Amino acid sequence: MLGSRLGGVAGAQTRPVPYNPDPVTGPEAVYGFNVPLTGSYADEGADELKAYELAVQHLNEGGGMLETLEPSALTGQGVLGKKITYVQGDTQTDADAARASARRMIERDGAIMFSGGSSSAVAIAQQYLAQEMGVIFMNCLTHSNDTTGKDRQRYGFRHFFNAYMSGVALGPILAEEYGDDRRAFHLTADYTWGHTQLESMQASTEAQGWSTVQNIMTPLGTTDYSQYLTPVINSDADVLVLNHYGQDMVNSLTQAVEFGMRDREVDGRPFEVVVPLYSRLMAQGAGDAIEGIFGTTNWSYKLENPGTEAFVTAFEEAYDQPPSQAAHTAYVQTILYSDAAERAGTFYAPEVIKALEDHTVDGIGHNGSTLYRGCDHQAFHEILVVRGKAPSERDSEFDLLETVKEIPAADVEYECDYFEGDLGPYEPA
Repeated sequence: MLGSRLGGVAGAQTRPVPYNPDPVTGPEAVYGFNVPLTGSYADEGADELKAYELAVQHLNEGGGMLETLEPSALTGQGVLGKKITYVQGDTQTDADAARASARRMIERDGAIMFSGGSSSAVAIAQQYLAQEMGVIFMNCLTHSNDTTGKDRQRYGFRHFFNAYMSGVALGPILAEEYGDDRRAFHLTADYTWGHTQLESMQASTEAQGWSTVQNIMTPLGTTDYSQYLTPVINSDADVLVLNHYGQDMVNSLTQAVEFGMRDREVDGRPFEVVVPLYSRLMAQGAGDAIEGIFGTTNWSYKLENPGTEAFVTAFEEAYDQPPSQAAHTAYVQTILYSDAAERAGTFYAPEVIKALEDHTVDGIGHNGSTLYRGCDHQAFHEILVVRGKAPSERDSEFDLLETVKEIPAADVEYECDYFEGDLGPYEPA
């Protein structure tokens, strides 16, 4: 691992005092990376950790997006004169385990920021801890509307897109491809992300003329979906929407195909399956079952822009494979926090927060600028509608998703009060 540390840092406080104007007193600053190394989202967690390690290397030695970030205060010689090191933890895709792991990194190891996660429930739990302890949390994968909606926190920031954006982007394309009079049956992961993904997809597809036949909530970590797929077959639905992610999506999609759903016709039309939130790692797990399946992603390693090219080149040199959207988000969040600290001239959390709020940046892998909105800490950039490729269309084992349309940031923006929420103070009592 590149610069990993398992213990405390010489010269750093063993327990950082919240809102301390000088949280780093030694030659090194410690970041904490809390990722799902076990559980349904472990594949994403492993790729996130690779990207965090690479980001630390680039902060200390230069390279990667440090060459493309605009504007940038980073020099490739650490941050604010400090060498960056890191500690890591396993969230276990569990909110309680994630909070315990993050608290250890802050109290025992002196982490002055932390990042990670794939489950939105895990991310939200860590955001509340961040606010409590006065240590900034740079969310990694979290797609629930609640993360920067009702559960937004002053000490939490999200670069990843959300369920509302997926619905807005995907709904019109589904109607164009499949017709405006479809009947959808949803299977939904039973936690905050699934709930808001269901709500967003229903709103978007029903606005196109679709109807919702039924929804069934499924527990996170389900391996056998047969009891949930049978009611779909016995209904009059002609589309199955899988509001699942990670290994859950791999299991539900492959089992739906094994059930023969994609060989069915309803009222003379092919039965369709939709996966609103996609990733290349999921596509790899699901294999040929992804062919023709629509969804949305935050980023693709095949985008043609300087930030993507710099990051992909560095990642492939380090790990012999292209990065996933999970890796991209992990890397970007680390770079953006570091740049904000450098611009603020301090690691003092309230000042770093202010440097991130309403900051616009280029060169982080998107085809256009990214805004970190100050009122809710949601980033806005273009997102991608994608479709699974057939085996004959792929140019490598990683070339699994075709970008159907790039949706500009302006098309998925919404008013800040669209979702209720209060960031809270910069320096709570």
